[in-house]
Amino acid sequence: MIITAIERQKRRQRVNVYVDEGRFAFALALHLAQDAGLHTGMELSEAQANALQEADASHSAYDAALRLLSYRPRSETEMRRRLARRGIGLRLIAETVQRLKERGYLDDEAFARFWTETRESTSPRSRRLIVQELRAQGVHPDTAATATTAVSDEEAAYRAASGRLHAFHGLDFDTFRRRMGGFLVRRGFSYEVARRTTDRCWREASTDDEGTEGPGEA
Repeated sequence: MIITAIERQKRRQRVNVYVDEGRFAFALALHLAQDAGLHTGMELSEAQANALQEADASHSAYDAALRLLSYRPRSETEMRRRLARRGIGLRLIAETVQRLKERGYLDDEAFARFWTETRESTSPRSRRLIVQELRAQGVHPDTAATATTAVSDEEAAYRAASGRLHAFHGLDFDTFRRRMGGFLVRRGFSYEVARRTTDRCWREASTDDEGTEGPGEA
C-alpha cells in the first residue's frame, strides 16, 4: 500500500493515514508517525501497518493509565478494572500494568499507605473499615494490614466526632448520643468505641459551656 495522505486531527496529537486511492487506513499518535518517518508516497507493507497500529494501541493504553494516575494513586486491581472499562484488551492491560510497575508508578504498598493516610487526615474511620476498603481495591490482606497498623480506632473516632460536633449543636443528650453514635458506627467503629467517644465529646462540650448540662443548653 502507498501512503497518499497524512492529516493531522483537530485538537489532538494524532494523525489519520490514507493509502492507495485515498482510503482511510488507520489513525496514529503523531510522535509514532514521526518516529516511523511516514510521508506521502511511502510504501507501507501490511506487517508495517499492523506493527504501527499495535504500537499506537500500546501508547494509548499507557497514556490512559497515566491520566488515571494523575488524579491519585491506584491499586493494580483498580487499574486493571479501569482500563478494561475503556475497552482495552487483557494482553494490552497486562503489558501496561507491567510497564507501570517497572517504572514505580503502580505499587500496592504505596497505594495502601496513601489510602490510609488520606482517610486518617480527611475522613477518619475505623481500621477495620479501611482494611475492607483496601481489599475492595484488590490490595492483598497482608499489605492492607501492614498499612493500617498505626491506625488507632479511639483517636480516629474522636477526630471524626470532633468534625461533626457543629452538626449536632443544640441537641439533648439522648438525641446527641443516638446521632453521634450512629455516625461513628457507620464509619466502622465498634459500638463500644462509639459510646466512649460520644460520652467524651458530650463531657468536653459541657465543660466548654461553663457549667451547663450539655452542648446545646444555655
